[in-house]
Amino acid sequence: MSRGIYIIGTDTDVGKTFITAVLVSLMRKSGYDTAYFKAVLSGAEKKGNKLVPGDTEFVCKASGLNEKYENLTPYIFETAVSPHLASKIEGIPIDINNIKRKFNFLKQKYDYIIAEGSGGIICPIIETNEGAYTLANLIKELGMGVLLVASAEVGTINHTVLTVEYAKNMGIEVRGIIINGYKNSISHIDNAEMIKKLTGIPILGLMPWIDEDHIKDISVSIRGISDETFEINSLINVMGEI
Repeated sequence: MSRGIYIIGTDTDVGKTFITAVLVSLMRKSGYDTAYFKAVLSGAEKKGNKLVPGDTEFVCKASGLNEKYENLTPYIFETAVSPHLASKIEGIPIDINNIKRKFNFLKQKYDYIIAEGSGGIICPIIETNEGAYTLANLIKELGMGVLLVASAEVGTINHTVLTVEYAKNMGIEVRGIIINGYKNSISHIDNAEMIKKLTGIPILGLMPWIDEDHIKDISVSIRGISDETFEINSLINVMGEI
């Protein structure tokens, strides 16, 4: 039986991919057979005639994961918008059953899966007559708990608590929170403490602030960052059977 966790964010561009790369790297270098999974990716880059999922490429290079991208990310869109809209614009329908087939393939092949969401927890994947099939729906159907990546900046208390409450209402367990872009300032210290108090959820790690341009060049040294920020047993403990 495989074990896994879903990484979600309080918003888009909060650093989910970077954090996921750090965690996958930590798992793999510690001897745990771990795969990455991102069901749908928008904003992929054209390299020659090939569309490359940048997040998937980054995580694989940083962690040493050698797996076909189509198994890790079933749907790739060039248009940098919400998955449901990218699907509509590019005329490529998203089949949830196909996503589940790819996920189950990884479950059979790997002992652990760290999945990354697209945008926030309410990110629409497929538009429906009633509204939308969202990331929350997918996480719930896959039977996974989540780690929530939150910003350290002003506004994070509100965004983080609301995301946690929404997840709870959906029956999704938030097993830990990671604060990204953390500086040892009075506001960041207070934000982290207040988030812990208001949610009652443990802070799994405080990822120091790193310049965005530098992030692109640290895929090799990312493994050292994982040691400094996260404890492997704490990560293993939040993973549930899938």
